[in-house]
Amino acid sequence: MSLALLVILAIYVLTIGWLIYGYTKVKKYKENNLKPQTGFTIIVPFRNEADNLPHLLASFSKLNYPTDLFEVILVDDQSSDHFEVSSFRFQVSVIDTIRVSESPKKDAISTAMQHVKTDWVITTDADCIVSENWLLTFDNYIQENRVSMLAGAVTYDCEDSFLHHFQQLDLTSLQGATIGSFGLERAFMCNGANFAYTKVLFEKLNGFDGNNKIASGDDVFLLQKGVELCQKEVHYLKAEAAIVHTQPTQDWKSLFYQRVRWAAKTSSYQSVFGKALGLIVFFGNLSFVIGTVLFVFGVWPWKLFVLFVFSKFTIDFVLLYSTNQFLRKTRIKNLILSSILYPFFSSTVALYSLFGSYEWKERRFKV
Repeated sequence: MSLALLVILAIYVLTIGWLIYGYTKVKKYKENNLKPQTGFTIIVPFRNEADNLPHLLASFSKLNYPTDLFEVILVDDQSSDHFEVSSFRFQVSVIDTIRVSESPKKDAISTAMQHVKTDWVITTDADCIVSENWLLTFDNYIQENRVSMLAGAVTYDCEDSFLHHFQQLDLTSLQGATIGSFGLERAFMCNGANFAYTKVLFEKLNGFDGNNKIASGDDVFLLQKGVELCQKEVHYLKAEAAIVHTQPTQDWKSLFYQRVRWAAKTSSYQSVFGKALGLIVFFGNLSFVIGTVLFVFGVWPWKLFVLFVFSKFTIDFVLLYSTNQFLRKTRIKNLILSSILYPFFSSTVALYSLFGSYEWKERRFKV
């Protein structure tokens, strides 16, 4: 047992080290104040977001981008609350989702695509806030690179609570792995709250055909299809001005269901690298849990346990610290407690995602 756990640890450390190397290969980008040329349609699927949408639209109104070069399509997925669009300098449309599959969000985006007149689409979520140079940074990168699909970063606006900081560390690790996979030219993951692609590519990929029976994954499955078709034209925009801010969940139950929803789609990945990485991370966290139990019951000597914990903690910290310097540039809080709790939380989420169900937007889905 001890030998098996140490072998798993070694594979885990080498894999995360490889992702850290990939992370360093993706260079930071800063817009060069080129004259804006790219037309964007911003698609925002929403359901019962009357409290959040005004803040998102207010951030759009502050965009440092010509209003004739972007428009916004809000896609209502059977909301029960009331929301009215105010008058803005830019064009805003509200349409209803046409449901045709098991995935509300994919249906919302597919519905909106029928109304898109621009070359580029960029998706975000109703509970997000964008920076004033968000579109300008995407535009400048598109002008300077041959690209058809472009993923950006997402971070949380946290309050000073353990729950929020725990989520921030979790999201930071996911963002680090995302950027690292792009640097290794094995991209398999992105975040739909900051994801852009051409309408032409979406049509070439036949949209979400092939995975619309899975409730989530409007981002990762489309990305993986894009990588398979034209890998050299799928890039990551590592730019501080393009980071989108969103809100963490407000209770542990919501966080658990959210992570289950994210984990449930892993088995359906087209990316072999993505599946392998998911298994390595799962067994790396599970081995920590088993090692802790062995130590508590006196099966493992303390020196072996300390070596195990130190090795995993160190390699995780390097990836977290590097990514945090890009996303937030703030002191990482509750690191030790979160690092101890996370393997237990992550392992439970992964095992539950194999047979459980979850709640999302007042609906229940089977995994």
